Formats: sequence, C-alpha cells, structure tokens
Amino acid sequence: MKRLIQQFFNFAVVGGISTLIDFIVLYISYEILGMNYLIGTAIAFIIATVFNYWASMRFIFVSKFGKDQRYKEFTIFLSLSIVGLILTQILMFVFVEWFGVAVMISKIFVTGFVMIFNFVSRKILLDDSSSDESIDAVQTEKVAVKEANHFDK
Repeated sequence: MKRLIQQFFNFAVVGGISTLIDFIVLYISYEILGMNYLIGTAIAFIIATVFNYWASMRFIFVSKFGKDQRYKEFTIFLSLSIVGLILTQILMFVFVEWFGVAVMISKIFVTGFVMIFNFVSRKILLDDSSSDESIDAVQTEKVAVKEANHFDK
C-alpha cells in the first residue's frame, strides 16, 4: 500500500508538470495565437503526452515489457493517451458549448477527470509492480547503474 501511495504521489508530480505544459501550450495556442480551442487542446495534449510517457516510464511505473518490446509499451501508452484525448475533447466541448464554462476553467475540470482515468488505466496495463520487493530491486539496480556510469566518466 505504501508503494501505491508513493507511486500515485509521483504520478501526481509528473502529471502536474505535464498539466502545466498542457495549460501553457493551450494558453499560447488559444489566447495568443488565436487558434480554435479544440485544435489548441489537441496540440497541447500531444506535447504533454510525449513528456508524460518519458517521465512516467522513467520515474513511476516499472514496465511489464523488456527493452526489445518497448514498442508494445509505447503503443499501449499511446492508445490510452488517445482515449484520454478523446475524453478531453468531448468533455471540453460539453463544458464550453453546452454549459458555457470558460475554456481555461473547463480545462481544470476535464484535467481532473482524465488524470484519474490515466492513472488507473496505466497502472493496470503498463505497471509490473507486483510486489514491493521487485520494485525495490529495480530501483536499487537503477541506482547502481547510475553510480557505475558516474564513476566511468
């Protein structure tokens, strides 16, 4: 349980940074460049998703896939992200067009919902943290490799 809480905390930090990227790109696209909010939302989502993939698989989840199968991992991550994008677009449209909520306020509500979807779906389909011992062993191995690489320089 402790590992799950730590993992969700890390997910929230990475998600927070991804969300910041998402909001900044949307703000620039919509407010400064005058793009349609749905196009700006899609562009922002894609840029934030690329960062989120890298950070999630580096700092949060232990991949179920070997190095030679990373394409499967990325395909699943991308597929879940596309579902997240579709949810984002639908919910943005509903909040803005049907309920008349401002674009940036709508984005706050939509982000919360999609964040929960992202964590649960990625935890189920990408994470191989079947036990705390296996996580600790992987983290210890990562630290040892980093230290070895540091001394090789």
